[in-house]
Amino acid sequence: MSKTPISYKDAGVDIDAGDALVERIKPLAKKTMREGVMASIGGFGALFEVPKRYKEPVLVSGTDGVGTKLRLAFEWGIHDTVGIDLVAMSVNDVLVQGAEPLFFLDYFACGKLDVDTAASVIGGIAAGCEASGCALIGGETAEMPGMYPEGEYDLAGFAVGAVEKSKILTGAQVRAGDVVIGLASHGVHSNGFSLVRKCIERAGADCPQTLDGKPFKSAIMAPTRLYVKSVLAALQEHPIKALAHITGGGLLENIPRVLPEGTGADLVRSRWPRTELFDWLQATAGIDDVEMNRTFNNGIGMVVVIDKAHAQACMETLRQHGEQAFEIGEIVQRDGGALVQVHA
Repeated sequence: MSKTPISYKDAGVDIDAGDALVERIKPLAKKTMREGVMASIGGFGALFEVPKRYKEPVLVSGTDGVGTKLRLAFEWGIHDTVGIDLVAMSVNDVLVQGAEPLFFLDYFACGKLDVDTAASVIGGIAAGCEASGCALIGGETAEMPGMYPEGEYDLAGFAVGAVEKSKILTGAQVRAGDVVIGLASHGVHSNGFSLVRKCIERAGADCPQTLDGKPFKSAIMAPTRLYVKSVLAALQEHPIKALAHITGGGLLENIPRVLPEGTGADLVRSRWPRTELFDWLQATAGIDDVEMNRTFNNGIGMVVVIDKAHAQACMETLRQHGEQAFEIGEIVQRDGGALVQVHA
C-alpha cells in the first residue's frame, strides 16, 4: 500500500478556492443587508429578527431551483442571470401570500469549484436579493468531486418572508365579477426550458439573431422578473384579493390555485402583447394555444385579482412602480370544465 499522503485538495476539494469565494461574496451580500439581520455571512447559522413593526407576524417560506435553464447557462457561459432566477422563483412565491420577503439562503453545488463562475452566479443572487429588498444572509457552497460533470453545477434557493396574520392572501374573498390584472413577464422566466431547449435543437442554425430587439441568447436567458417591490406597494394602497405567480403549469394551472371553489377565470388573449419570443417558441414547437398556456407564462408573469371598482387605480400604482399592467380578464362562476379559459 502506498504511503504517499493524500490531501483533501488531491481528492478534489479545494478549501482555498472555497475561502476565496467567500471573500468575493461578502461585499455582494453586504449590499443586501436590511433591518432584522443580526449576523454577517460566515457563521454556522444565520440570525434574523422579525422587524418590530409587525404585530402578528406569520412567517412564509418558499424554496425552488432554476431547472433545466441551467443547461443553457452551461452551454452558453451565461451565469449571472440564473442567480436572479433563483431568487425570483422563491420570493415571488412568498409574495403571493401577501408577504414581504425578509431573507434568502442559497445552495450551490458543483464537482469542481470555479471561483469566477460561482461568483458570477452568486452575484446574480445578490442582485436579485437587493432588487427585492431581501437580505442574503447565508448559504452553502458544496464542492463534491465525481457528483457533477466539469463545468456544471446545481442551485437551490430558500426564502422566508412575513405577513400580518390578518393580511394573509388566500383568495377566499375572490368573487365573480372581479378583475384579473396581468403583469408582463421578462420572457420565459425559469419554466418550460425542457421544451425551449428542444426548440433550439430543432431550429439549429435557423434560430433567429434577435427576438423582441434583444440578441437571441439574451432573450432566451432573460431572468425571471422580480415583482416584490411593485406588488408590495400595491398591497399597501389597494384591497387586492389574490395573487398568482405564473410558473410551471402556466396560466391554466396557476390561477386556479388561488380561486375559491365554484369560480374560474376568463381571459382575453388580445388584451396583452404577443412577443416575438413566444411566437417563435409556438411556431417552432408546433403546439396549440392550450399547450402554450399550460407550459409557459406566455407573457404574463404575475396575476392580480381585485374588485372591479379598484382595478384601474391598482393598475396605475403598479405602472408607477415600473410594471406593464393589463386588464386581461375577469372571474366568473364555473362549476365544471376548465377553470381558466383563454379566448381570442
